[in-house]
Amino acid sequence: MTQPLSIAVLVGSLRKESISRKVAEAAARLSKGGFSYGIVEIGALPLFNQDLEGGAEPAAWTEFRNKVRATQGVLFVTPEYNRSVPGALKNALDVGSRPYGHSVWFGKPAGIISVSPGALGAFGANHHLRQSLVFLNMPALAQPEAYVGHAAQLVADDFSITVEATRDFLRSFIAAFETWVRTLQPHA
Repeated sequence: MTQPLSIAVLVGSLRKESISRKVAEAAARLSKGGFSYGIVEIGALPLFNQDLEGGAEPAAWTEFRNKVRATQGVLFVTPEYNRSVPGALKNALDVGSRPYGHSVWFGKPAGIISVSPGALGAFGANHHLRQSLVFLNMPALAQPEAYVGHAAQLVADDFSITVEATRDFLRSFIAAFETWVRTLQPHA
């Protein structure tokens, strides 16, 4: 039997009861198999500072980079802060992109689910994140796009999705994302 493909899940919100984290957990459980999803924590990453590169880099940077490097794809689940991604998520992108020429992101297929307690589903964060992914050479799943509005009412304590239409949509999103990841795997 082949090993499951490993997916790093980066959650943009650091809040303990984060809606984004709940949606990430719920979405990962919709996989039909052949994939292993794991949240890679970003909250303890020291802010990127180029002065620390190449010398006594923070151990958290190395650990983070190694975890992401070992995966075959990345699923971002993020809220929107001020029409963009949260600072912690941007910092994680910066930490993973360095040192120059050794980015852990390069060529990794990506998917984005943006999450909001309001109606817009964090549209701005979704598209702003896509801009960074282009530069990082992360081919992002174009369709379906996933903007999850009114998310606070959608996930139960057991991480089941309580609204059938949302569950069906996220199931189709995860299926498309997994096809995307499989399609972009290097063939030996």
